[in-house]
Amino acid sequence: MNKKIKMGLVGGGPGSFIGPVHFRAAIMDGHIELVCGAFDSDPEKSKASAGIYHISSDRAYGTWKEMMEKEAALPDDVRMDMVAITTPNHLHFPIAMEALDKGFNVVCDKPVTISHDEAVKLARKVDETGLLFALTHTYTGYPMVKEARHLVSKNIIGPVRRIVVEYPQGWLSTPLEKEGNQQAAWRSDPRYSGPGGCLGDIGTHAENLAEYITGLQISELCADINTFVPGRALDDDIAVLLRFDGGARGVLWSTQIAAGEENDLNIRVYGEKGGLAWRQQEPNSLVMRMHNEPAQVLRAGKNHEYLSEIARWNLRVPGGHPEGYIEAFANIYKNVAHALNQRKENLPVDPAYLDFPTVHDGVRGMRFIEKVIESAGSKDKWLKF
Repeated sequence: MNKKIKMGLVGGGPGSFIGPVHFRAAIMDGHIELVCGAFDSDPEKSKASAGIYHISSDRAYGTWKEMMEKEAALPDDVRMDMVAITTPNHLHFPIAMEALDKGFNVVCDKPVTISHDEAVKLARKVDETGLLFALTHTYTGYPMVKEARHLVSKNIIGPVRRIVVEYPQGWLSTPLEKEGNQQAAWRSDPRYSGPGGCLGDIGTHAENLAEYITGLQISELCADINTFVPGRALDDDIAVLLRFDGGARGVLWSTQIAAGEENDLNIRVYGEKGGLAWRQQEPNSLVMRMHNEPAQVLRAGKNHEYLSEIARWNLRVPGGHPEGYIEAFANIYKNVAHALNQRKENLPVDPAYLDFPTVHDGVRGMRFIEKVIESAGSKDKWLKF
């Protein structure tokens, strides 16, 4: 790789959770550098964040619109190459559209927008511009998730029959949004989060993971959604029956009121000949169970030659050295950086470098949100996706 990719960041100011995560992940492998940002909705706080992120004070902007205008006016070798959007959901669409208009590539947190219509418009814009758009469905970045995808694609477990994906959290078991918790407040407010609470925040991760690993797309669903905490404006618990193209069946459960749970995303995929199981809280292990054979535990490690090339490409250290959440995020950024540099050199982009979620995954995520809500409120429970 010849030059670092220059990145701008929108979000990540005081009190932010996901903005600093994006920043750390982006710079981890040395392929990307942060050169500018609009870090907070308060212009003064945004400008004061220059010192936190160690960037020039004249490139810490008061607003994201100012950042877009001024960066676009800079010479090619100075201005940002891409922008990372880490704001509450309602701002994803206008910021991304402006960035694409100005010729900037985009990395955006999920869900991609707050409506399916917005997502479709954004996807159309990405296709028109030919610019790169990556969506940070983090869990696709884990090496053993990529290994699971590889094993399914090679038919090791046979045609997929059953998919069970669960994402329980417990942090919203009480009304934190009414107690001054900033992260809970915007996630529970439809003005900022969109129509889905738990559904949009983590349910879309489960949906995306099921489709990513299996290569199958949801064709129909039947949903139940609940709001258990009194006074909460959005859902905090969902359960969905799924039908996939090709005949596979699935169950998706996602909740933020499972008291005592931390972040236990897990998935099981069962084929005709065997099954795979992966758990985010033990991300370096992938359990493979073949029919009438002892279970095997496949372990992450850059030196483990039994793993696929794509899994090892997304690893940094030998076996026994854990890689986790930040590293999974970093794999998305690393692959984005390689793809952008290949484009700069007018070289064909190796598909391995494009192994990250795109705006089209975001469109499916928004359709999932809206169809789950529609199904839960409909007498005709099974809906076409």
